[in-house]
Amino acid sequence: MAPEYETGTRERVPAGATATTRPRTPRLDQPRPPRRRILPEWDPEAFGRLSERIARFIGTGRFLVGMTVVIVVWLLWNIFAPRDLRFDNYPFIFLTLMLSLQASYAAPLILLAQNRQDDRDRVNLEQDRRQNERSIADTEYLTREIAALRIGLGEVATRDWIRSELQDMVKELDGHRNGHHEHSAFHAVSAERSRGRDADDR
Repeated sequence: MAPEYETGTRERVPAGATATTRPRTPRLDQPRPPRRRILPEWDPEAFGRLSERIARFIGTGRFLVGMTVVIVVWLLWNIFAPRDLRFDNYPFIFLTLMLSLQASYAAPLILLAQNRQDDRDRVNLEQDRRQNERSIADTEYLTREIAALRIGLGEVATRDWIRSELQDMVKELDGHRNGHHEHSAFHAVSAERSRGRDADDR
């Protein structure tokens, strides 16, 4: 008889085209699809450059002159213009609100520009420190090399030393030559004396 299979213990998984789809793990060699974000995205670098431009413009005399002209025109218009054309009567609440709004935006932009400048200064200081360390290391290396060359040159025969040695040798040779001449002259005189004595004896 054919063996009976247990039912209920194992489930047969269909294979082929009729197989059920299993949850796949994301592949590591493929980027994930972009997620939908509610908030808009912006480039921090571009925003930082824009804030620096605004901060530089706020710190110029052109901005101060333009702002002063706008405030003066605003005040004169709302004082001397007909009542129907005035849009901000005394005590100029709308002007105060606009100036407060401008100051509330200007302060963070200036702080952001200062932070970026501090980051650049920190990077520049780090690069300068590394450059100074390399310069100090190169200077110490050159100092050691120069000291080694001086020590080596101290053991090398210089022109003056050779000249002095040659002069000493010449003096020694002259002394030997003069001594030889005196010795030969002494022998010649003694020989002549001996010859004279022999002649007298005869």
